[in-house]
Amino acid sequence: MTRTLTLNAFLMTTGHHESSWRLPLSDPLAGTDIGHYIRLAQLAEKAKLDAIFFADGPVLQGPVAQRPAGILDPVTVLSAIAPLTRHIGLIATASTSYNDPYNLARRFASLDVISNGRAGWNVVTTAGDAAARNFSQSAQLDSSQRYRRAEEFLEVVKKLWDSWEPDAVVADKGSGIWADPGKIHSAAHIGEHFQVAGALNVPRSPQGHPVIVQAGASAAGKEFAGRWAEAIFTAHQSFESARDFYQEIKDKAAGNGRAAHSVKVLPGIVPILGSTEAEANELADSLDELILPEYARNTLAQQLHVEPAILELDRELPAELENTVAKEKSTSRRDLILDLGYRRKLTVRQIIRELGPGRGHQTFSGTPEQLADRIEYWFKAGAADGFNIMAPVLPAGLEVFTEQVVPILQQRKLFRTEYEQSTLRGNYGLPVPANNRLGLAF
Repeated sequence: MTRTLTLNAFLMTTGHHESSWRLPLSDPLAGTDIGHYIRLAQLAEKAKLDAIFFADGPVLQGPVAQRPAGILDPVTVLSAIAPLTRHIGLIATASTSYNDPYNLARRFASLDVISNGRAGWNVVTTAGDAAARNFSQSAQLDSSQRYRRAEEFLEVVKKLWDSWEPDAVVADKGSGIWADPGKIHSAAHIGEHFQVAGALNVPRSPQGHPVIVQAGASAAGKEFAGRWAEAIFTAHQSFESARDFYQEIKDKAAGNGRAAHSVKVLPGIVPILGSTEAEANELADSLDELILPEYARNTLAQQLHVEPAILELDRELPAELENTVAKEKSTSRRDLILDLGYRRKLTVRQIIRELGPGRGHQTFSGTPEQLADRIEYWFKAGAADGFNIMAPVLPAGLEVFTEQVVPILQQRKLFRTEYEQSTLRGNYGLPVPANNRLGLAF
């Protein structure tokens, strides 16, 4: 079977560039407009993309003065989109730190059934004390505790998703038997963090269960991904970094007895496109000029886990930052920013401009043909199985990508021209997972 690209549309309010909402044609209230997301989903589906994806977190993201911060619950949004689409995958982020397995398993199983097998769950452990304080905790759990909880969380969720055997529902009106009790199984889980007795109350979907996605790039995150993830969302500024990460993830999957092709590695890329390089660069500059440096410095300080006062806009990063963060803090994005600043000797102001389009994800400015070249090279040279497309401005950026880049990739036979499968798992080229509870007693 010929290997082809996996392409997702990562959707975020008015676009990924932090100043996108300030453009004349942008709707600053788009983040809470379901019609906006329905139109984007249909646009992505028209282009035969694999999935749309929503990030999320159980905390008000700040500073709210800098960019739109009103964000709807993504499972709710995707449930509204599901009946108005037929093929596009529907991936939402949810935290194992601030949910219970039964409720979350049910929410995603419901989305999977509603969409006829198109759901995916981006599993996160959620770092930060601000989120913890929203859930009656004074501070976050440290990284090792979060991942231990996440491991058990996934064990329970998989048991729940396997509650129903594929043919459990009989629906025989003549005999009066709706389901075979012997094919519906109790979770019967007793562990360190969770005690879950019963079976899920949602039947199995056509794809078995939602696709498991993961985005952590820390050492613990990569170990977790090697065991559980079927797709990895990741951020890389250089080909070399992406290639090394790609190989490490494939090796970790193999170390857990899994085939290398059973996990998709999908870096994010922010495409700023023009008919010429000069036009693309002009668009990039016009967006960057709208960034408010003082607000952006506060965000950068949050990402680096330092006080804003030590970051002087027209000076390089302080040399001692590499050793100032406690181990329980989230470090993968921080490490990417430090590498960017130190390696290229950028000032804080320059780093802010680099991060403005995509918060550390690769930004590409150029023509559609040049972007297709970049995507093809990373794909064929072992750095990616595909990409999360992070349009800097929505809907315009997604329109340009789908109308001008996708046809080039299709002409090169790197991407589908029609959907061949009806489920997200099918479009990703992943098998339907075995039900590990077949034959077990209730």
